[in-house]
Amino acid sequence: MRTSRTAAATTLLTLAVAACGGAPQAGKGGSAAFEITKDTAPAKGTVDSVTWSLYAEPQSLDYVYAFDYHPNTVLANVCEQLMRITPDLKVEPGLASAATSPDPKRWVYTIRSGVKFHDGSTLTADDVVASMRRHLDPKVGSYWVSAYTNVDKIEKTGPMEVTVHLKKPDQLFNEEMGTSAGTIESAASLAKPGYGTPDVGINCTGPFSLDSWQKGQSINLKKFDGYWDASLAPKANTIKTVFISDPAARVNALLAGEVDGGYLLPSTGFPKLRAAGNGTLYFGPNTTAVNVIPTNLKGTLGDVRVRRALSMALDREGIIKAAAGGVGTAAKAPGAIGAWGIAPEAAKDYYAKLPALTKDIAGAKKLIQEAGASGKKIVMATSTLSPEISVIANAVQSAGQAIGLQVELKAVAPEAYTALFSDPKAREGIDLVMTIWYDSTPDPLEFYGILRTGDFANYGGYSNPDYDALVDKANSEADPAARAATVAKLQEIAVRDVVWIPLYEVPHNMFLNKRLTGAPTSISQLVYPWAARLGSAG
Repeated sequence: MRTSRTAAATTLLTLAVAACGGAPQAGKGGSAAFEITKDTAPAKGTVDSVTWSLYAEPQSLDYVYAFDYHPNTVLANVCEQLMRITPDLKVEPGLASAATSPDPKRWVYTIRSGVKFHDGSTLTADDVVASMRRHLDPKVGSYWVSAYTNVDKIEKTGPMEVTVHLKKPDQLFNEEMGTSAGTIESAASLAKPGYGTPDVGINCTGPFSLDSWQKGQSINLKKFDGYWDASLAPKANTIKTVFISDPAARVNALLAGEVDGGYLLPSTGFPKLRAAGNGTLYFGPNTTAVNVIPTNLKGTLGDVRVRRALSMALDREGIIKAAAGGVGTAAKAPGAIGAWGIAPEAAKDYYAKLPALTKDIAGAKKLIQEAGASGKKIVMATSTLSPEISVIANAVQSAGQAIGLQVELKAVAPEAYTALFSDPKAREGIDLVMTIWYDSTPDPLEFYGILRTGDFANYGGYSNPDYDALVDKANSEADPAARAATVAKLQEIAVRDVVWIPLYEVPHNMFLNKRLTGAPTSISQLVYPWAARLGSAG
């Protein structure tokens, strides 16, 4: 469940599609065997059309509200950012041909020349300034406003140059420019009433342009012949993204060949998709972890011993089998190891030093008794929104009762579940919620930074001055290795204090008809023009 970064609005991963996340190692720890495929083979030729499945229809294609899987899967091919996050989760120049930091409180972007918008107009620094400033406008209510927390002002400082002035050093800002926070749209198009809706549409610079939006049915894209990047010239003339909300119907459409491919497929369909004769089910790199969040640190869970005891009582392997079809790995930390793109090898060492989260009922009971919490009540939210929510809620209830806690499950209507992540009042009377959280950048600071005092996504109100100081230190370190070493200390504190209770990580997934190849398998598909690489396999 991915939630927005402002109280104004929220987005939600419809969990009925699957639990999705990054797996440190395939098939380890008793889970079902699976292999991580980092990419698919390059396309050998062009194709006329591709049909792709989405689990839901986007409410908007306005980039400031693109904070979930379905809108970003479309927008990744239509709009582009100042920076580009690649399929191997690296950050490189995008619409900015260069990004420099002449001092710790400035980012200077040289805008790429000769880039055309889909209407034929030319990209300018004025378009960049207008696109970025929207995130600072409270009337807009951008879901990406936290990426701009440290921004003082944004100004045009040359014909093709934009400078961002910061209130304090912010290394993560530049990486966030590879997400929707860095999307650039035509200033003229932004001025149109109803921008981003089916009636008005969008006008960006990507390899595909928006052709039509058939409400309730599909969003259709067409190849943009004026695209600037020859290395990503589209191999398909059209991409039709169809909305199929029913998980079984999505699987059947893929098996029947009615749909060529799709990301985020339901784990209940994995056996059939693995055995399909007309395509391949891929598992790819991810930046996502599934956690249980203590949302009330003023109640029973305010004692770290109670949080630790509950974590010790959980049957993670059983949860993986029931909630993720066995495709997953028990987690040791709340932030996914797949999100450590700035230092992947060092991350393995940092992760290895963390304590294993093994099931220990006897030890957990002892902690509950020491905390004087025997018989105390904890309330966890559950919902019919998806099987995963109830599976995890029931597992937490069973674990709590086994160690002397009274765990009550409170049913929340599907349409109200997102409010738990956007409205503090909606969380009143609730101590625990489950979440599926992905990082948009390959920097673990993106996740561990939200646990600082006062952050909107710090749902339990965790506060630790030492932790906050480390967040600021990490964000001021330009060297990725140094930043990763500081984030490793944040990870240790978050695990020690059980700020969130880690459950598991699973890989990103994609099914692709055997007539096609080229699409990336990783979660980069949310920000990288994945459809541009799709083409003929033969």
